[in-house]
Amino acid sequence: MGVKLYIYIAVMAVVTYLIRVLPLVLFKKEIKSRFVKRFLYYVPYAALASMTFPAILYATDSVAAAACGFAVALVLAWKEKSMVTVAIVACAVVFIVERLI
Repeated sequence: MGVKLYIYIAVMAVVTYLIRVLPLVLFKKEIKSRFVKRFLYYVPYAALASMTFPAILYATDSVAAAACGFAVALVLAWKEKSMVTVAIVACAVVFIVERLI
């Protein structure tokens, strides 16, 4: 298993390196397209949301409680409350809903 482990690590290192270097090699000039700039601007947010949302729903014993907490967090974030307030209230809602169910 020792040799295979080093091969796996080497492959992961190469893949990670290529992902970071390819954009520098392919896009040597400044990107002028407004569409492409806007698309690339929102990619990190979309990737983070796509990874976070399933984790939110399955972080508790009840998907319904998680959905309630998520909905409350969205409303509070939309109303521009602080991140600490959003987190505390969402956790409290999940706790209360789980106790009720």
